[in-house]
Amino acid sequence: MLSENKIPNRLANEKSPYLLQHAYNPVNWYPWGKEAFDQAAKEDKPIFLSIGYSTCHWCHVMAHESFEDEGIAKLLNDNYVAIKVDKEERPDIDSVYMQVCQALTGQGGWPLTIIMDHKQQPFFAGTYYPKDSRYGMPGLTHILTVIDEKWKNQREQLEDSGREITDYLKQSDTSGSQDISFETLIDSAKAIFLKSFDKDYGGFGTAPKFPTPHNLMFLLRYAHFTGDEGAFYMVESTLGHMYRGGIYDHIGGGFSRYSTDAQWLVPHFEKMLYDNALLVMIYSEMYQKTGKEFYKRVVNEVLSYIEKEMTDDSGGFYCAQDADSEGVEGKYYVFTPKEVIEILGEEKGKTFNEFYDIKSSGNFEGKSIPNLIHQKDITDHYEAIDEFLSAKRTLYLYRKNRTNLHKDDKIITSWTSLMIAAYAKAYESIGDERYLEAAINGISFIEDKMSQDNRLKLSYRECHAYGEGHIDDYAFFVWALLEVYQSTFEVKYLKKAMDYQQKTMELFYDEDEGGYYLYSSQTEQLIIRPKEAYDGAIPSGNAVAAYNMLRLSKLTGDPQLEKVSQQQLDFMKREIGKYPSGHSFGLISFMMEVYGSKELVCVLKDDQELDNIRKELNKVYSPGLTIIIKKTGEEELEQIAPFTKDYQLVDGSTAFYLCEHHTCRYPVTDLQEVLKDL
Repeated sequence: MLSENKIPNRLANEKSPYLLQHAYNPVNWYPWGKEAFDQAAKEDKPIFLSIGYSTCHWCHVMAHESFEDEGIAKLLNDNYVAIKVDKEERPDIDSVYMQVCQALTGQGGWPLTIIMDHKQQPFFAGTYYPKDSRYGMPGLTHILTVIDEKWKNQREQLEDSGREITDYLKQSDTSGSQDISFETLIDSAKAIFLKSFDKDYGGFGTAPKFPTPHNLMFLLRYAHFTGDEGAFYMVESTLGHMYRGGIYDHIGGGFSRYSTDAQWLVPHFEKMLYDNALLVMIYSEMYQKTGKEFYKRVVNEVLSYIEKEMTDDSGGFYCAQDADSEGVEGKYYVFTPKEVIEILGEEKGKTFNEFYDIKSSGNFEGKSIPNLIHQKDITDHYEAIDEFLSAKRTLYLYRKNRTNLHKDDKIITSWTSLMIAAYAKAYESIGDERYLEAAINGISFIEDKMSQDNRLKLSYRECHAYGEGHIDDYAFFVWALLEVYQSTFEVKYLKKAMDYQQKTMELFYDEDEGGYYLYSSQTEQLIIRPKEAYDGAIPSGNAVAAYNMLRLSKLTGDPQLEKVSQQQLDFMKREIGKYPSGHSFGLISFMMEVYGSKELVCVLKDDQELDNIRKELNKVYSPGLTIIIKKTGEEELEQIAPFTKDYQLVDGSTAFYLCEHHTCRYPVTDLQEVLKDL
């Protein structure tokens, strides 16, 4: 029996949209905290922990089937202390218990279901469960009943299991080899990607297919450094097919989370900020690399979507939009031919339907997801899309009024930082000043509302910052600052990057074994303190930290930072050796060592030259390149990067000093000569 409970539980006082979605469940939910654990100990009950996020389709399904059900609520309220966690608010909790789930079941995902004791030691793990058992899948009713019986009659067995699981997770795995070379790991990852590459539709592996833009960033750099045409084709094919598919929202812009099929046609319709940020980065880099207007178009369309729907008035970025509308997955995004004709008129409607493959037979539950899969040459002849710009604007406004779409409007430091870096990269490649302004506004938002004394908060909502920042928040913010520095060459951003990098090391770095812990030594300690090096939907904090440290060591010439950078690479090597293609962003740092970085110092005669030099340098795709522009009388730069003190004008003219493979060339005064060398 579904409840229409009007009495709020403890979640009603929370900020998280996900927790608030469950505030009127008949389940007596607790947020994670001392009160819940004390209550479990007092009442001698196990803890039922449910972890999810507000735009998760199967989280909604489980909530509707089970957590709104009076029978399930009674089982939980009578026999358990129930805790709800938003994985986006507490990635530390999610990481720990996702490791439990993967260790016990061999897989993971959300909603994540954990049952444990009041000491946080888990003895049961899984993901989605229906209310009642079906098709060989145990129902939540059955699970709760069986575990309650065991808790009362076989407690020792459950507690022993919990201790064994916890002890297993605490074991440090250092099995990765230090003997294998960086170059071998890089080549191994490329070979793995080639083996799993879908030659027909791009992407890797079978359905479901995820964008994983950092894999494409790795392959684009591999192609650049080695001249490997196969690696370049994998990037080109994947980016083209993703845009043509239904995973891309052809009406409103932006990419969905993943495709449920090989053609990228039917997405899981939720849109995540981090996916779109990383995709803006790789499409921007492809525009830099190729100069093809198609890539520029995609960047502009995605950022138009971000500006319209995902940007806070103060400069931050919202984290996600839901897959469901009015309880139906994808309802917001699909059309029928008749509907389109009614909106656009007979002639325009028929032409639009034909171009975007909207048919009476449909391609998703009787309706159609607009797509360009059948338009084989659209990436080369993108001008055909211009004919439909007005029609898409009309359908976009109609769609917004037709169906409500839930938005998770909390702002997460790490994801906002990715979007800042994406805007900066888009500015570098395209030169649109609005993109630089958005990046700078994002930096100001984090510093003004989510940071104090270089200590970052994790989330922000309703004028309130909360949760202690984790390694991803710090590493991604340093990355954002470095990209904005690369875009502006204003020393203040380089200084901020150094300050936050220092704070990152103070809070997270393991000086004994290397690597950065997921959460700080100065915050709540869970049953384990993990160090994550593998990439998931986003690059790992450790991989981004390695990348930041290498760039900062090149930009500043700091020998201590160079030393710690090498220690971090050694740590990453141990991890990457186990599964190279799962650490593509870490391998980007290895490339800087294998193929050599480039350092360019420009000494300006006249600050008025800055805009032209900046725009020309930023157009160049040259991964591994760090650039410093020294302005007249800029003492702060010499304090951060003392080696720049000796760089001077040449014969009274602006001078360019280019170094590569630890060797410096004679300075030149001709910008075009430098661009040719790059």
